[in-house]
Amino acid sequence: MTASANVPETELQSKRGWYKRNEIALTPIFFLIPGVLFFAVYVIIPIFQSFNISLYEWDGLGQAEYVGLRNYNELMTDRAFEISLWNNVKWLALYLLAIPAGLFIALFLNQNVWGIRLYKSMFFFPFVLSQVVVGLVFSWFYLPNVGLLNGFLGWFGLGPINVLGDPTLATYGIIAAGLWPQTAYCMILYLTGLNAVDPEQVEAARLDGAKGPKMLWYVILPQLKPATFIAFVVTIIGALRSFDLISIMTNGGPFGQTRVLSFYMFEKALSEYGFRMGYGSAIAVVLFVIMLFFIAYFLWSMYREEKASRR
Repeated sequence: MTASANVPETELQSKRGWYKRNEIALTPIFFLIPGVLFFAVYVIIPIFQSFNISLYEWDGLGQAEYVGLRNYNELMTDRAFEISLWNNVKWLALYLLAIPAGLFIALFLNQNVWGIRLYKSMFFFPFVLSQVVVGLVFSWFYLPNVGLLNGFLGWFGLGPINVLGDPTLATYGIIAAGLWPQTAYCMILYLTGLNAVDPEQVEAARLDGAKGPKMLWYVILPQLKPATFIAFVVTIIGALRSFDLISIMTNGGPFGQTRVLSFYMFEKALSEYGFRMGYGSAIAVVLFVIMLFFIAYFLWSMYREEKASRR
């Protein structure tokens, strides 16, 4: 009786011993499982569903009709899609200005200057504002008659400019509004990175005569590569997902000239006169492929640098 009772106990001890031997490898997996499940359910699966829905003509309620690549063929001749894609290119090109701007502000705020905490709070403030608030503030700033922008221009004898009412200026006005909080975000990333810069390398570079631009290029920036990578990825995703500011400031106008892909996707799939889920999903797939291209490029660049540094 005693021998038979000892058998399960021995097996239990062996199982505990197996877990103890593999505890270092298993513990991170147990912590990752909930996050991976949420990521799969709310990100990965919807991506494949979008690919699938883009092959159908569907209003979101009735029977879906399989149309193959017809939605993608229609995109090729859609003038509104062309304008939206071109506006996204403008967003990408100009939004990247937030990265060097954030870097130089972070370098300034990293100095021991009188009142530096006040300066940090002022530059950090746009980051905590929602995109809706930023859109409203800049909409008031651009008002043709009573806005601050035209007030400043009036001091120099320049006439009033209706930024958001001009098809050629509206997109650039919205991008300027988006650059304000995005620069603050990049500044925070670089401030965090500057705290991790090795002071011994900086001191050694000073002894070798490096200062100013040389110090920044050869000593500081190489140590800020992780922060730069995150800043690039977040800025590119932010530029491609620019929906909130456009919705608040112009609602795609004037004459549809400020649409971007994300806003046009919303118009086609979910707006009052849309409900073309398949066509909207096709736009979403194009947007996803563009994002994937940029992110894959940066990940590959980081992988090559890591591989080269280990040699």
